[in-house]
Amino acid sequence: MISADTDQPKPVILKLRIKADERSLIDRAATSLGKSRTEFILEAARIAAKEAILDQIVISVTPEAYQAFLEQLDSPPKLNERLSKTMQAPAPWNME
Repeated sequence: MISADTDQPKPVILKLRIKADERSLIDRAATSLGKSRTEFILEAARIAAKEAILDQIVISVTPEAYQAFLEQLDSPPKLNERLSKTMQAPAPWNME
């Protein structure tokens, strides 16, 4: 029988050196979100890692598909009821 303890890999220790003011900043931010320093740092690092990987993704399309995409971007939006209503509504920063 496999225990629940063996299903998960054992956590490893990650050490890093930071300046005291940086640690204080991280602690303040973590506290404001109700998280521990470790939770805060891991979440921030995880988000940054995913963004770094996603920034490296290349989407390849045929020249024809790319041209069709550019034409869609350059063409004016098709009028519809929701768009007309939105365009006539006052901007939130102009409302009093």
